[in-house]
Amino acid sequence: MSNDQNKPMTQKLYESVPSSRLTAKFLTATTLSATLLFLSGLTLTWTVIALIMATPVMVLFSPVLVPSAIVIFLVITGFLFSGGCGVAAITALSWIYNYVQGKHPLGADKLDYARDMLASMTRGVTEKAKEYGQYVKYKAREVAQGERS
Repeated sequence: MSNDQNKPMTQKLYESVPSSRLTAKFLTATTLSATLLFLSGLTLTWTVIALIMATPVMVLFSPVLVPSAIVIFLVITGFLFSGGCGVAAITALSWIYNYVQGKHPLGADKLDYARDMLASMTRGVTEKAKEYGQYVKYKAREVAQGERS
């Protein structure tokens, strides 16, 4: 037999009742949620009413409003893109300045590793190019000597 079955019913009820702090939290959350849901419904209702009232005005002015909205959208997009490019350029220049000054900015070790890898690869390619150039020179001499004979 479990220990719960031996307890009186009132003690079981007392233990299962949430604390007053938990009850206050629940009531506060419920009240706040209901208020926000009500305000959300009011906002949606008034938005629909405003849209219904503004539709005739929008239809009358649509030959002016649509192109102007497109122009405003493009101008705002252009300014945002321009600002983003400016921020990216300033960030890149700042990183390059710190790298040149030897302050070891974030990612400098990867850049050094890539530079070393490229240098080692180009050394191998340079040596092969010299060998191939000497081979072509040798073949050209053979062909020139063959034509003289």
